[in-house]
Amino acid sequence: MSAPPPYQYQYQQPQGPPPQYQQYQQYQAPPPPRGPQRPQQGGPLRGLIAAVLVLAVFGGVGWYVYDYNTDPDGGKAKAEASRSARIEEQKTHDPQQGNCVKIEGTDDDPLPTIVDCGSPEAEYRTGKRLFGPDKECPAQYDYGIQYSSNRGGDHTMCFTEV
Repeated sequence: MSAPPPYQYQYQQPQGPPPQYQQYQQYQAPPPPRGPQRPQQGGPLRGLIAAVLVLAVFGGVGWYVYDYNTDPDGGKAKAEASRSARIEEQKTHDPQQGNCVKIEGTDDDPLPTIVDCGSPEAEYRTGKRLFGPDKECPAQYDYGIQYSSNRGGDHTMCFTEV
């Protein structure tokens, strides 16, 4: 037999698992300290109070709306009365053919007001209404008022003396 070479190494199997497979314990930080704790609020009692407040608000709004629409002396009744009064007032300044009027206001802004034809206030009787811009009253009429509107309702009202 021959002798082994002088520098030969023998391989030996390591004992236990290799170092890369060893399990390391993971470090877990302790939980952060918690601040002062409030005691838990009243649970069901708190819910009941909130429900009562919500119902009170909706009930109040509902009552206001009901009262506004049904009270004969308030809310909607006053608005309707005011609207009706404005319409009636406007009718007194919108004479139709045959109505007697007195002219109020200035020469630049005359305002015909309907009056009784037998009253001493009656100055003119309403004649024709000529539709269109810049219309002139025929010679048989004594007075005319021209109206112009942004909506295209231009017209001229013609009157004869009473």
